[in-house]
Amino acid sequence: MAYITSKKHSDAGRLKTSALASALMLAMPAGMALAAEQADGPVLPAVKVEADGIAPTYKADKASSPKLTQPLVDTPQTITVVKKELLQEQAATTLSDALRNTPGITMLLGENGNTATGDSIFMRGFDTQGSIFVDGIRDLGGISRDTFNTEQVEIAKGPAGADNGRGAASGYVNMSSKLPSRDNLLGASVTVGSGDYKRVTADVNRSLPLEGAAFRLNVMKQDSGVDGRDHVENDVWGVAPSVAFGLNSPTRAYFYLLHMQQDARPDGGLPTIGLEGFDNASAAARSAPKVDTSNFYGSLSDHNKVRADMFTARVEHDFAQGVTLRNTSRFGKSNQLYAMTGTNGITATNANPALWTATRNRQGRDQENLVLTNQTNLNAEFATGSIKHTLSAGLEVTHEMQDSKTRAIPTGSTQVAANLYAPSINDVFQPLVYTGGRTKGETNTTALYVFDTLKLNERFQLNGGLRFEHYNTVTSTTTVQGTSTPQNIPVGTLLSSNIEDSDNLLSLKVGALYKPTEKSSVYLSYATSQLPPGSANFSLSNTANNANNPNVDPQKGRNIELGTKWDVMGDKLALTAAIYESENKNEFATLSDGTTQQVGTRRVRGVELNATGIVTKNWQISTGLAYMDPKITRGSTGGNSPTDGGVVQWSPRLTFTTWNSYKLPFGLTVAGGARYVDSVRRTNSTTVAAGTNGIVNVPDYWVLDAMAAYELNKNTTLQLNVFNLADKEYVASLNNSGARYLPGAPRSVRLSGNFLF
Repeated sequence: MAYITSKKHSDAGRLKTSALASALMLAMPAGMALAAEQADGPVLPAVKVEADGIAPTYKADKASSPKLTQPLVDTPQTITVVKKELLQEQAATTLSDALRNTPGITMLLGENGNTATGDSIFMRGFDTQGSIFVDGIRDLGGISRDTFNTEQVEIAKGPAGADNGRGAASGYVNMSSKLPSRDNLLGASVTVGSGDYKRVTADVNRSLPLEGAAFRLNVMKQDSGVDGRDHVENDVWGVAPSVAFGLNSPTRAYFYLLHMQQDARPDGGLPTIGLEGFDNASAAARSAPKVDTSNFYGSLSDHNKVRADMFTARVEHDFAQGVTLRNTSRFGKSNQLYAMTGTNGITATNANPALWTATRNRQGRDQENLVLTNQTNLNAEFATGSIKHTLSAGLEVTHEMQDSKTRAIPTGSTQVAANLYAPSINDVFQPLVYTGGRTKGETNTTALYVFDTLKLNERFQLNGGLRFEHYNTVTSTTTVQGTSTPQNIPVGTLLSSNIEDSDNLLSLKVGALYKPTEKSSVYLSYATSQLPPGSANFSLSNTANNANNPNVDPQKGRNIELGTKWDVMGDKLALTAAIYESENKNEFATLSDGTTQQVGTRRVRGVELNATGIVTKNWQISTGLAYMDPKITRGSTGGNSPTDGGVVQWSPRLTFTTWNSYKLPFGLTVAGGARYVDSVRRTNSTTVAAGTNGIVNVPDYWVLDAMAAYELNKNTTLQLNVFNLADKEYVASLNNSGARYLPGAPRSVRLSGNFLF
């Protein structure tokens, strides 16, 4: 609900140079890392400023969650932390940009509903859109999130039911907010660039006259287009004031607000004709050229208007050394009103390609999301005999709501198709009207959890966690009667239904860890998760054999992982490696006898390697490589789309990301990055009918970027970012049918002035 911005080949061995989807600028001066220093209490991890003069390190030592009590090197799970210093260098301003720093993630174009304009994340073989959190609280809404008020982004991989309750088997993403500290600073950034890009940010932190009190204000304003795309626009602004009391005392209180507004013209994508692997019934279409990647198939009336507000109150008290009680309350609400025109296939029957057309679909939504929660957490350190315990236990009570009103073109009307190669914004576009259809879903959750790390001695640790939660989901649906045979109900009649589901969930995580040295570990862990009906969109269904039918069992995920972590180079460089197997059960599959049952299982086996931090005095690195073997181990053997033995859609076998920076002695820092994403399949089906599916596989691609920053003086730095150095074309995201895609941005630049006082 929180943050908003507009979203806008070949064999793996034949690694092609390709282009970068447009990366935006998060202009936070490097020196502003000092603002992360917190009070005596366990609030946010302090940011290290190295004595040798290098910029603050990319390496994080801890995650922000009080449930993860140990340093990352002693946490038996793959967790990637992307700090604001790295985002600044990369000119990254969105959650999607931040996630490019960890391998194994795919971003989808999506369809109607929440995936059309939001952060559509597919991680380790599973849809993760419903597992995005801000400060450990689930963030709702199909919107894209800005990072101007984000201290760091934490990506935890593998089932996390014990941490967060219901969720996907892939893990979760958490955005940790910036909070006041006892330091005085004033930072600002002004950025301009290609694509009519303009962005201004400011970060002000001040100690208040009251002892232990501080105030912080982060603001952002952006007005931009999208490189290489006509008529796509994004106008967004945000303000995040916060105040803290008692920073130098055992009792600390934080009150912070986030307000965001967006007025954008969304991108409905391009037809996939002419792309590698494009298929169509028409032989002429199969050999036809691509459309111009700047083409816009929508209307100037298309819009994506979002308003989001989030207020959080957090109070902490240290009862004794190592014993802290934390209570967090949040009220969050977002409203989204959007209308978007997407393409959905082509008509290529005319002998003249200049007269070919592209079907257009007008889609819209008026949606409100709300979350109200209170979390109480107790952290305590104690000993039982020779065994040292670090305990984290708590109670969470949450109310979540999503209310979606249907908008569509008037009944009986038809949207005129676009000229395939020369679409016009002057065509007649049907208005979107409220049909009377509506879906309102609410989920109430009460959860108890406990985690304990047992230090048996200097070498061995055991880790365990258990979460019990009770949920109740209610969905009220109003639909509009259409034509049917026989027509027993008049067309246009509003039909209402109410569906309810209530159950208990139990999730766990356990780990065993051996420490070869003080700053290293070898671990084995096991974790589970559950995804009950209605969890993804608060929308229960009366349809039999539907995952959202309240009579079906929750999908169950589990993960087993063997890994090792090493902090080397004087604790400045973190090296991690892990092998894992994740499995999700209780998916629906159509069997050869024609019945549909909850027997489907998908399995992802993989290896992940990461290195983050300082290599030498002036050289920093953030790099990761992931190899996955995603497979449907039991799927449909009957019906039109058998999946048994197929690969898991949207899951590249190989992904790689790296960013290197080097600080030269005369105030110049140079940096460069590369990302590789292997080919992905858009469907789980083992057989795809020719001539009807656009493209089936998204080709693999490389993306190369560069940055140079020069310190004019101690207060001013100029930074130049160049994206897609090779200026190659690639598919940034594809929709489920393979008919439309978003292209990666062409070569583009951002020039920033960063100021710190």
